Amino acid sequence: MSKQTSSALGRVWSYWMSVPLWLQILVGMILGITVGVVFGEQATVLKPIGTLFVNIIKMLIVPLVFCSLIVGVTSMEDTAKMGRIGFKSFAFYLCTTAIAISIGLVVGYVIQPGAGLNLPLPSGMSDVVKEVPSVMQTLLDIVPTNPIAALANGQILQVIVFAVALGIALVLIGDHGKPAIKVFESLAEAMYKLTDMVMKLAPYGVFGLMAWVAGEYGIDMLLPLLKVIVAVYIGCIIHVLGFYSIVLSVFSKLNPLHFFKGISNAIAVAFTTSSSAGTLPASMKCASEYLGVNKKISSFVLPLGTTINMDGTALYQGVTALFVAQAFGIDLTWVDYLTIILTATLASIGTAGVPGAGLVMLTLVLSTVGLPLEGVALIAGIDRILDMARTVVNVSGDLVATTVIAKSEDELDMEHYNADMVQSAVLAEQNIILENTAAKNR
Repeated sequence: MSKQTSSALGRVWSYWMSVPLWLQILVGMILGITVGVVFGEQATVLKPIGTLFVNIIKMLIVPLVFCSLIVGVTSMEDTAKMGRIGFKSFAFYLCTTAIAISIGLVVGYVIQPGAGLNLPLPSGMSDVVKEVPSVMQTLLDIVPTNPIAALANGQILQVIVFAVALGIALVLIGDHGKPAIKVFESLAEAMYKLTDMVMKLAPYGVFGLMAWVAGEYGIDMLLPLLKVIVAVYIGCIIHVLGFYSIVLSVFSKLNPLHFFKGISNAIAVAFTTSSSAGTLPASMKCASEYLGVNKKISSFVLPLGTTINMDGTALYQGVTALFVAQAFGIDLTWVDYLTIILTATLASIGTAGVPGAGLVMLTLVLSTVGLPLEGVALIAGIDRILDMARTVVNVSGDLVATTVIAKSEDELDMEHYNADMVQSAVLAEQNIILENTAAKNR
């Protein structure tokens, strides 16, 4: 390689590295779709690149949630405040989930995605139903009988319960808990740094994922179910840009434009990985660096939201349940609509924030209102495309809750929030320096 060529490549690489992460991810996504469409099934050989990236992100989830929750709990020495924040988070997530599925039902009713298909009604309901635990069983299962097994198996709800309990215990034992707290603070900082390193790989992982999706499904496969895709995406846009903007501007007096600029990186990762749990590292980075949310709040509210906040998944249930009913010519009563809202809202508590979990939840909703479970097969082919949109809603909802709760607790740096992304990064760096200095002086 000549010196001129090497120098040119060096300049191109330097320019590429200076491009904002969200733009790198967008470029990776567009290139991936292009490669998938041009090369078809041959592009699926690129899937391991995306799979490797997702696996690396999954590697971060349990230790990041565990350490950040303990740090978040122990940083709130006022246990009354911690309980108040927990109650606010839980109430916010359940209310917005109920609203999301209501929006999904309205959009599905207006667009009528399944009208005209006239599919024959199955002679009998399918006997093969993927077992989904009841709400009561989910509540009982959140307390781990073996915390180590919960950590090893990635059972996030159980990890959250154990981390919160351990954090409270460390606060209650006073000075005896400070050495352990320092260890978890150090581990949390290491996880934040590792997260930053992993996020630099996002554009390449996204490229591999999108090349696989486009190559696997192609354009033709999307056409028969295009109305379903359009309905879900319209519902998601209404919920994110409409409802969330109202929540931010009316209830918290915050500028929604600053919020959406600040979470652009997390939205890009959510859309391409289809995993709200996998997007958690990027969400935590956006909350602290671009929105100005105190880590005491974000390290507690975001992991909780990743587990119990499924606004996008609930909205998807509303649209797809109506699609199945319309496709098989079944009329739903108002009781059925209320049942769908209640079932999807409560089931969202135990739905894993990983790709494809929405299909499991869909079987629960369909069986509850007596719709053919064969309808799941109609959705499965386009589930990945729908998963992208609903994950964006899930992640956006987590960050809205974190921002709103931080504002209500006076833990939101308004100068930081209203700054542009470059200024936010500078302020975030300054805050880290101040925190490290304070820690050394303690």
